Amino acid sequence: MIVNQIGKIFHPCLLNIRSYQTLGRLKWKTDRGLDQKWRKERGLPLNPNVHGVLTDSPDYTFLDGRLTPYGVGQKMRILKQKEVLSQVIDLTEEVDFAVERHNRLLIEEENKKKAILDKKLKPKGLALLKKKK
Repeated sequence: MIVNQIGKIFHPCLLNIRSYQTLGRLKWKTDRGLDQKWRKERGLPLNPNVHGVLTDSPDYTFLDGRLTPYGVGQKMRILKQKEVLSQVIDLTEEVDFAVERHNRLLIEEENKKKAILDKKLKPKGLALLKKKK
């Protein structure tokens, strides 16, 4: 059988073979990739190459103190991070504005209700005369 032949070539723990039958043909899926479940359980990023010391740091430094050029995709990552930063700032400003506006509208509504109640509920007759004294 094919599994036995593959098992002889590769160590079984290196293979993640899933087989399924489709229209009489046996298909193999041998790509293991990264174990996403294991990485998620440990709180690690799903793609370890997205960011980190090796990705974000320069590949080398000059001894005389000159600046090193950006690495592959580093400038793009920096620009993307700046764009995300500006979006975060804009959105937090919008949220702050919305919260302040909501609070201001609540206060205005309370003031309107108080004004209406002050106009409607005035003491009359003897209560008015007693209040003046």
